[in-house]
Amino acid sequence: MLKPPHTHYDQLYVYNFDKIDIGQIDDPDLIGTWIEDDTAILFFHKEKQELIEKICSQSGAKILYEANLNYQDWEAGLDITTFSVPPLIVAPLWEEELLTKKEHEKSIPIRLDPSVIFGSGFHPTTRLCLQTITDIMGSDPGSIKTMADLGTGTGLLSLGAAKLGVHKIHAYDNNPFACSVAKKNVALNSCENHITVMETDLRSALPDTHVDLLVANLYKGLLLDFFENPTFWNAKYYIISGFIPSMEEELLAALPMDQLKLLERRKSDTWRLWLLANSSVE
Repeated sequence: MLKPPHTHYDQLYVYNFDKIDIGQIDDPDLIGTWIEDDTAILFFHKEKQELIEKICSQSGAKILYEANLNYQDWEAGLDITTFSVPPLIVAPLWEEELLTKKEHEKSIPIRLDPSVIFGSGFHPTTRLCLQTITDIMGSDPGSIKTMADLGTGTGLLSLGAAKLGVHKIHAYDNNPFACSVAKKNVALNSCENHITVMETDLRSALPDTHVDLLVANLYKGLLLDFFENPTFWNAKYYIISGFIPSMEEELLAALPMDQLKLLERRKSDTWRLWLLANSSVE
């Protein structure tokens, strides 16, 4: 995450350790620690070879790999900048002054620290989900009062929903770093009364799905696991994304179509999204 003296992301210095028990890291240049399986990945704004050697010496950890890359390279070559999904306008913290410009005075602003977490708004599935949320809320204001956001990442989709009038949102992620970033973004947008960020291993503990809208922008394997779980199908509406056309046949076959209606099928680049209604829920 961004913290003083840093105001934006430029170079990323990445160190992957072979264990997660590496002690408390207190360094002003630390962006965050990503826990992946049994490894810890540290992201810094600056090169930290001396600190890394100290961590290895004290913890007994070894470096699996290290890398130095541009932030744009981390974001698949994209320049993370301000964008609009009317009526929402989303600005990274280093461009937040754009939110005060006259041409945006009728827009609903979202301030975002995208960090190195999925959900900056520039991946096609994130943008598809955000657009679909705005369309639902615009076409039938007040129809969605509760929402579950599975795999929230930066928290952007939850923020968009809260800004558009969803009263109660539970945002889940199994990555503690993502949860920290999402909580920061919730606070940046004064949405603490509407959004609760929860660290949950979605692979082993399915959260409560008794909501008006459930958003699942996830990978195919996890979607299939959810589709086969009857307790997944308690929401009124579903936004499902994170898959490409070659995956659709298998995913469609796993849907309980006796209780669902496919309202829309959307696409962006090679990615797809479904909007589903649950006919068994009043």
